[in-house]
Amino acid sequence: MGSTSDQHGNGGVGRRTLIKRSAALGIAAVPAASLLSACASGDSGSDDKVKKGTKSKDNPLAVNASAALSVTIFDGGFGTKYATDANAEYKKAFPKAKVNFHATQKIQSELQPKFNGGTPPDLIDNSGAEQMDMGVLVGKKQLADLTPLLDAPSIDDPNKKVRDTLRPGIVEMGQFDGDPVWIMYYAYTVYGVWYSQTALEKLDSEYPEDWDAMLALCAKAKKKGIAGWTYAGKYPYYLPFSLYPFIAKIGGREVLDKIDNLEPNAWKDPAVKAAFEAYYELYKKGYILKGTPGIDHIQSQTEWAKGKALFIPNGSWVENESAKVIPKDFNLAVGAPSSLDSSDKMPFGTIWASGGEPFIVPAKAANVEGGMEQLRIMLSEASSKNFTSQVKSLSAFNGGTDGIELTPGLKSGVAALEKAGDNVVNPRLQDWYVKLQKEQIGVSGLGEMMAGRLTPAEAIKKIQGYADAAAKDQSVKHYKHQ
Repeated sequence: MGSTSDQHGNGGVGRRTLIKRSAALGIAAVPAASLLSACASGDSGSDDKVKKGTKSKDNPLAVNASAALSVTIFDGGFGTKYATDANAEYKKAFPKAKVNFHATQKIQSELQPKFNGGTPPDLIDNSGAEQMDMGVLVGKKQLADLTPLLDAPSIDDPNKKVRDTLRPGIVEMGQFDGDPVWIMYYAYTVYGVWYSQTALEKLDSEYPEDWDAMLALCAKAKKKGIAGWTYAGKYPYYLPFSLYPFIAKIGGREVLDKIDNLEPNAWKDPAVKAAFEAYYELYKKGYILKGTPGIDHIQSQTEWAKGKALFIPNGSWVENESAKVIPKDFNLAVGAPSSLDSSDKMPFGTIWASGGEPFIVPAKAANVEGGMEQLRIMLSEASSKNFTSQVKSLSAFNGGTDGIELTPGLKSGVAALEKAGDNVVNPRLQDWYVKLQKEQIGVSGLGEMMAGRLTPAEAIKKIQGYADAAAKDQSVKHYKHQ
């Protein structure tokens, strides 16, 4: 999802988008559905596909050692150095190959013509505000199945497949309908309510574990001239980073599954109503930072880092993305959604964590094997450690933290995952239906409610209408939890 993200995000992601993204951030407007569909409409293939190389112990994917590799990376919260470092490793393995590297925030705008013309890059970090619609790409058969990568021997242990080195849920997130894996979510994102432990200590408070305590703390902060919450007002699809696991906590993870499956009346579940009303209360009581509906993700994070608000819904990329504005004594931490009350179906600690920063290899890429090999290199322990140390985020590789001094936010994220145990949720709307999640649920529904222009009941009715329309839209490929 990436700031990925996973979300201009997530995602971001993400954050991947997320985990997703996750969970994953750009600053451009969300592209219209017509553009998203157009991106995947081209069926012409490239006549310049390179011939496969010779498969060997050191080259299990049969990469053509002299073929050029084209890589496009989203330049967001994670930056690009981790990717160029991995490119350098590819060059070491294949010294005759030229690596063409490109960084951008305009994934959709720049790659749409290349997809339509049958000349996409070999590897793409599909993240940011102009993220291409993953469901459309899969539905139009525009992506290569990454199963050969997953079944290839890992860089670190030839006796272990790549799939066996990944964090739980990563493979499943890349699946949309059946066994093929279309996406490799590279980051592992922890979503939730981010805050400064130092700020809470100054208020002689702890992170609130139930909603009454949350409201009491916000009231206490307000008396000191501090807002309780802020969020990316221009991109209110950040709100689900804490709202969706809140819904699951109240009513059980099956509520989110029904929402993902576009089941009739899924949004009218009592757990959704309770969660919306709780968040709306933050607005009604004046606990949202003034001006929040008009600011973007960077502005909201900056105001929060300056201590003008206690809490912000976000993904773990926020530590890296806001590094320049977060004070040294901030003591960044993430909290799982507060409990609504004792009747909640899931325990306190229930959190959203999933893959973010979605990488894809286009089916019509000239060098499909090279794109997969670059991912295999990125999923080594060395590349994973490099990523984690650089961007303060976990990767999809299940490990890679030994010997690294964890930053406060990363340490808090690891602790949150340990506390959650099996109570980790992974909603899929942001992967399956980008327009529905971002433009409709996020901007037109949640954004309007949190700005006070819709009541919770009105927001739910509006969102249910959007979901029903998506379910009936035969031009959209539909997915369901297996």
